[in-house]
Amino acid sequence: MKIVCDKNITLASDLFSNLGDICFVDGRSLSREQLSDADILLVRSVTSVNEDLLKGTSVRFVGSATSGIDHVDLDWLHKNGIKFSSAPGCNANSVVEYVLCAIAEIDDYLERLEAGGRVGIVGFGHVGKCLAERLRGLKIHHIIYDPWLSLDGDSFTDDLTATLSSDVITLHASLCHEKPWPSKYIINSKTLEEIPKNSLLINAARGELIHTDALLDLLRCGFGPNVVCDVWEGEPSISKDLLECVRIGTPHVAGYSHDGKFLGTAML
Repeated sequence: MKIVCDKNITLASDLFSNLGDICFVDGRSLSREQLSDADILLVRSVTSVNEDLLKGTSVRFVGSATSGIDHVDLDWLHKNGIKFSSAPGCNANSVVEYVLCAIAEIDDYLERLEAGGRVGIVGFGHVGKCLAERLRGLKIHHIIYDPWLSLDGDSFTDDLTATLSSDVITLHASLCHEKPWPSKYIINSKTLEEIPKNSLLINAARGELIHTDALLDLLRCGFGPNVVCDVWEGEPSISKDLLECVRIGTPHVAGYSHDGKFLGTAML
């Protein structure tokens, strides 16, 4: 069995060599010709997996050592009988540590939270759940907004406005275009009005959750919240103007830790 594997997947040789012959490739420049006789393709988020890449190849299984799967055309894989697996939640702990470090780094937000302030969590997937668990351990009050989930409990709300009125708002929703609750541009010119100027807005999920121009206009006028961005609309061609306005700006690395990458490989 031939396994074509991105050369940057952590410890791939140690974990997969007993399954077949591994051919390591550059995931950014991978071509269809390199997959002509492959049985398995293992990638990271830098490889777009779709018809253009796989049509006419012998690939029957695709694995992505990532939590997000925006780079994979799942419908095409399903229609063509190609199995797929990813590593949801593999980097959740790393993202949560990024968020907590950002809160502790900027101004007095940590002190405000410890004194009874509130964190608003938008999205309750792997990262949102991990963050909520950590906040409970720290005895920090938090509120969770995720209308796709029907959950009971004091910390859940269907009121986005209430969530956005928190001292810290942190985004952990997946990028969703489906009605009735699409997440694309959930932070827009209207919802930005609900965020107090002295709040902290953190996006370590997907850049398209925030309407860049709307946020930039507000920040330029001096009315916007403090902002931490690890993800950006239009990556890798990001808004340099927004980068200059945020308190912390990083290149989509919140979940890019060694333990997160190893767990992703182990899950595959």
